[in-house]
Amino acid sequence: MKIRGTTILAVKDDSGSAVAGDGQVTFGEAIAMKHGAKKVRTIYKDKVTVGFAGATADAFTLFERFEKKLESYAGNMTRAAVELAKDWRQDKYLRRLEAMLLAADAETILIISGTGDVIEPDDGLAAIGSGGPYALAAARALARNTEMKPAEIVEKAMHIAAEMCVYTNDNIVIQTQTKG
Repeated sequence: MKIRGTTILAVKDDSGSAVAGDGQVTFGEAIAMKHGAKKVRTIYKDKVTVGFAGATADAFTLFERFEKKLESYAGNMTRAAVELAKDWRQDKYLRRLEAMLLAADAETILIISGTGDVIEPDDGLAAIGSGGPYALAAARALARNTEMKPAEIVEKAMHIAAEMCVYTNDNIVIQTQTKG
């Protein structure tokens, strides 16, 4: 059986960023396996927020490696992400990891994958996981049509995604990074 059921959403504006993740873990067809998983956390001196979709143990391995890269590159998130993606793609052990990361600091949002991708969205909005498209659509509508701050947008968009996606619940964890 495959474990799945994640929604991670990030939004940034001129004030900083917010990352939200739901708490649901799904095992096969059972969506009630876990309701309060914490898939979003801060790393590197609480300056970078990361969320994951995929296998939990694999994600924690990637969190640790990403934090080491951040330390090696003095907190330069883009450089650290590129170096992690290179290692992830080239290392025989890492290539087998089944997870995806979404990382944000006060200035940048990045999606990092095992295929070597490091993607910075054009509009300051990004999502991963099975409920990601629902959350992203809701966040885009809110960002374009309201004056809400990133934390408010991710919270509202995640609740909307939870109403639509069976793999997303409304037990939401939000972490913010502010400029200055």
